[in-house]
Amino acid sequence: MSTNQKLSIVILAVIVIAAGIFLSGYLQQTPTAEPATQEEEMEETRVWMDIELTDVVTGNKFKISDFKGKPIFLESFAVWCPTCLQQQKILNELRQKEGDTIVHISLDTDPNEDEARVKEHVDTHGFDWYFAVAPIELTNALIDEFGFRVVSAPTAPVVLVCEDQSARFLRSGVKSSDELLSELNKGC
Repeated sequence: MSTNQKLSIVILAVIVIAAGIFLSGYLQQTPTAEPATQEEEMEETRVWMDIELTDVVTGNKFKISDFKGKPIFLESFAVWCPTCLQQQKILNELRQKEGDTIVHISLDTDPNEDEARVKEHVDTHGFDWYFAVAPIELTNALIDEFGFRVVSAPTAPVVLVCEDQSARFLRSGVKSSDELLSELNKGC
């Protein structure tokens, strides 16, 4: 090995050692964030539960978090969607059987629809649970947590919110009342 090759290896070794010392000093000085607890992460991702909604029939204000302690079927829909209507008819059957033991909330997530259109839909079909037009921040927060499928009306999106306010997205497609009850019994 020539003298130049030996010198090149020594210089390279010095550079690698210097870089290592620099990085170790830098990393020791850089503050690290405390890892978030599971509860803190859930609170952070579930801010959508505290966004104020307006029931299109009564005009009353409510938040999803108001129903802590009760299971909730949260449906995302659009008035124009026949699959959503099919799912709503099943939710209506379930509501007739189960009464107020399960909270039903239907959120219109189509930005082209307004409260008057949703109220007309509710009146036409005789539904009697909470219907609201989702504010864009709620729609975005749901997408952040569950992905775009949560606002894909033709897939009949339903989120199960459990008594402790944990939540999970149910499978796509129309779900029977038996399937909804089975999912409810599984919990979150």
